[in-house]
Amino acid sequence: MQTTPSSLRIHIGIFGRMNTGKSSFLNLITGQRSAIVSAVAGTTTDVVSKAMELSPLGPVVFLDTAGLDDTSPLGEQRIQRTKNALGKTDIALLVCESEIWGDYEENMVKACKEQNTPLIIIVNKTDLSSPSDSFLDMLKLNSPHIITCSSTTSDRNLVIHALKQALLAVCPEEVLNASTILGDLLPVGIPLPLVVCIVPVDTQAPKGRLILPQVQTIRDCLDHQAAVVVVKEDAYPQMLQKLSALPDLVVCDSQVVDLMVRNTPEEVPCTTFSILFSRFKGDIEVMAAGAGVLASLQGGDQVLIAEACTHHPMMDDIARVKIPRWIAEHCGSGIEITTVAGRDYPEDLGHYRLVLHCGGCTLNRRAMLWRIEQATEFSVPITNYGIAISVLHGVAERTLAPFPEALEAYLQAKNRQ
Repeated sequence: MQTTPSSLRIHIGIFGRMNTGKSSFLNLITGQRSAIVSAVAGTTTDVVSKAMELSPLGPVVFLDTAGLDDTSPLGEQRIQRTKNALGKTDIALLVCESEIWGDYEENMVKACKEQNTPLIIIVNKTDLSSPSDSFLDMLKLNSPHIITCSSTTSDRNLVIHALKQALLAVCPEEVLNASTILGDLLPVGIPLPLVVCIVPVDTQAPKGRLILPQVQTIRDCLDHQAAVVVVKEDAYPQMLQKLSALPDLVVCDSQVVDLMVRNTPEEVPCTTFSILFSRFKGDIEVMAAGAGVLASLQGGDQVLIAEACTHHPMMDDIARVKIPRWIAEHCGSGIEITTVAGRDYPEDLGHYRLVLHCGGCTLNRRAMLWRIEQATEFSVPITNYGIAISVLHGVAERTLAPFPEALEAYLQAKNRQ
């Protein structure tokens, strides 16, 4: 996060009249005194920038601006800088107070529409005055995303969660989408890196085709000028012997992860397609931490297995047969497992001990991050097939090694159980 350039961060501008609590709201979100606050109107005299990591969005920078109604001698210059800040804002937060809405706010809404900037409205100071239903209805005409809070008395975690939900809903798709599946894992400065993909061909593989994560991973290799060798699991050891040099990365289907780890030299990094997609489509650190719960599952615990796609269950289905069997072997019997598919993602996750999600290859990243946030809202750990299967086969420390932060998150969560 510290090395991410400002130009690569999501810019979130905080706008509003003087003394609506813009700086206090920034301090609440960051958990720091990032901006000077005072009851005196006009305390913020210039744009204040604060960079932070806001999972699951990643690196962001907040821009705390001067009041839109600054009438001081330098007010015109300060307002101009505020307008300039809007020009580089990806998402705008308009901070107002209950029952106070006029030309300043209307002009801000208009400017956001003209620039096609997503807008979230923050009704602040609710400890002093609660907004009426009619006021909130009026605000919804300007933005469907409204957060009510007090920057001085509200629970910080609840406000951050509400803000994340709103940001995920409005964040531009091109900002949310990860740029690579594995390109950044390849060595730099050598010609034609070599990636080996281990692809079982079983009853779940579509006839005449590969499954989507495998196809997308192979394409990502080619996009990064890498050579790809695709081999079935039973031929993998023989294929390694034929290579004149060790591969730079090995990726396998999670169902053969133990075979891959057993036959891959220690110096060669390896992982699974599903683990790659936990990062590409979701938040790998959150999902790695969620897998730590597998160390303490016991009889009576409820686990939700969620698939994003719908397909006719096979005889040895991964979600309905294999994963439940591996959980029973690793954690013992008596664990209650519920399986859902497609859009049937429960609204109430509170009674589950763990959510175990597929790789999400058929979801866009916004949808996958939304599902992660839904689990977070209920304080329910969430992981994905690839990470969980590696844990259940005792090889997670090897397959998460290419992602040091995720590995650390898993180990810390596991040790807390």
